[in-house]
Amino acid sequence: VREAIEAVAAENSPTGTADQKSTNKVKRKAKKILQEMVASISPAMIRLTGWVLLKLFNGFFLNIQIHKGQLEMVKKAATETKVPLVFLPVHKSHIDYLLLTFVLFCHNIKAPHIAAGNNLNIPIFSTLIHLLGGFFIRRKLDETPDGKKDILYRSLLHGYIEQLLCKHQFLEIFLEGTRSRSGKTSCGRAGLLSVIVDTLCNSSVPDVLVIPVGISYDRIIEGHYNGEQLGKPKKDESLWSVARGVFRMLRKNYGCVRVDFAQPFSLKNILISDPDLRVDGPIRRQMISSLANHVLFTADQCCAVMSTHIVACLLLYRYREGVSLSLLVEDFFSMKEEVLARDFDLGFSGSCEDVVMHAIHLLGNSVNITHTDPGNEFFIAPNTNIPAVFELNFYSNGVLHVYLTEAIVACALHVELSRRRPDGTMGAADGMISQERLLRTAAALCYLLSNEGMIALEDQEDASPSLSEPTWDRNIPDRVQWRSDEEDEDSDFGEEQRDRYLKVSPSQKHQQFLSFLQRLLGPILEAYSSATSYIYGFSGRVTEKELIQNLQKYLLARTERRVAVYSESATLCLARNAVKTFVDLGVFQVRKENRHTILELSSTFLPQCNRQKLLEFIVGFMAL
Repeated sequence: VREAIEAVAAENSPTGTADQKSTNKVKRKAKKILQEMVASISPAMIRLTGWVLLKLFNGFFLNIQIHKGQLEMVKKAATETKVPLVFLPVHKSHIDYLLLTFVLFCHNIKAPHIAAGNNLNIPIFSTLIHLLGGFFIRRKLDETPDGKKDILYRSLLHGYIEQLLCKHQFLEIFLEGTRSRSGKTSCGRAGLLSVIVDTLCNSSVPDVLVIPVGISYDRIIEGHYNGEQLGKPKKDESLWSVARGVFRMLRKNYGCVRVDFAQPFSLKNILISDPDLRVDGPIRRQMISSLANHVLFTADQCCAVMSTHIVACLLLYRYREGVSLSLLVEDFFSMKEEVLARDFDLGFSGSCEDVVMHAIHLLGNSVNITHTDPGNEFFIAPNTNIPAVFELNFYSNGVLHVYLTEAIVACALHVELSRRRPDGTMGAADGMISQERLLRTAAALCYLLSNEGMIALEDQEDASPSLSEPTWDRNIPDRVQWRSDEEDEDSDFGEEQRDRYLKVSPSQKHQQFLSFLQRLLGPILEAYSSATSYIYGFSGRVTEKELIQNLQKYLLARTERRVAVYSESATLCLARNAVKTFVDLGVFQVRKENRHTILELSSTFLPQCNRQKLLEFIVGFMAL
């Protein structure tokens, strides 16, 4: 910190040296930063807040579910290992900040210091957050308001976190950086994790135990993010908005909440297995980013599936035109069993009919209920109008991680089955599809969707770049029938890897399941293909922000004209991810001008024929 103060003082001084006046000025700035940053946990305030939260949570949650065995595991890590714990949860709601502290407090586990965004640094509320262990940090750790590297802020944050860890304090950090507006877990931001790795590399602490945490809600207290998904500016937090939110919450019921703790792992062991983490440079930064995504993948995998997730998913991607209540209950039971069969957990129990009615009630205006005279039964249909469909899609994405790998393979399967053969006919020869070719197509889809958080995390864990590892094989649905092309084991070529072929089951049940899997990725693929259509006539230079705004207006216009198959393809998140993907693919050249990101078509994509090829590539995955 002293070195950073002297360096900043020298930079700000007219003489280029750290004189007393400039040094004192920087010290005052450092003191002000620390006053905002440093938390001061008050056990009395935690006990009082715990009592208040118990009353509040009882008012608007039916229950908060925690696995007893997982809690015992965390208790053991907290009391027996004698090293600091770092909790890394997924981020769905503002309640996340208080929820984990509340759960740990109720089970006599030390409250963690919570890294919170400085957007929550508002009068009175900020004092409460400080007393509960929260410390406020910038969204961009290394940047000053004028875009320069802020070595003073970074060194102060590094020193503060190092002191917390040295004093055996626990930390709670949200690697996503902000709440998910889509219901999908986002890719990790490695800034704070790199500070923890630095502390361990400096031997300031012997080890750090990392605990990924999954949090699932029947319904988030924010209700929805429809305004932001429509492109409206995010409203700044204020004391009035907090108070108004609390009163609104007290008038509603938000169902159940589930908190899951994954197996703690030693950060020291990671450093031993990956020496590149100790050496500063691009490789180290990439390794820390991969570590952040690995943690989020683990947290995402342990997130329980809630009743609202299944009902929203069934209504949007299996019964978009509506379904009778009895059939919805029947398929709800089937999907529940599929979730359990894939080793994921559920955040509900009870009779399926009661649970489905509970979910429909929580989804509110996103679901339309009518009464049919024949059979005297209810007919349930999703509200596919904007913005209600955005809300349904948010909750539906809570089950996407269960079927994600299968959905990717199903879309790749559609490409292979639609491929034109040399004789001019469509489809695979003899109905057989090459395993290697299918894997290559699936890997290409993963790369295309690498900015969709969960897909990027899944891709990192399961998809092999060389396509030679067998990890994808385990995730291909059992709805396909395998046939080996290998010769006899005694052949001279017995050890040479041979291609295998599969044949898709023709049964109606299996075909319907494949169609369901393909529809799960339909909104993402439609957003990307529509974005490609939008840039088909694009020319000139534009800021990244302006391009995203114009693209979303185009996506919304498609839904208004009823051209779009999936209205939920018009969210701001998908527009933003599509633009980022085009940058990664080299469609756009990027320039920085006055802190603005300027985009223009690269030389490769100036010819419209190449933009047409990109469009055909994306559309090929879509089963319309």
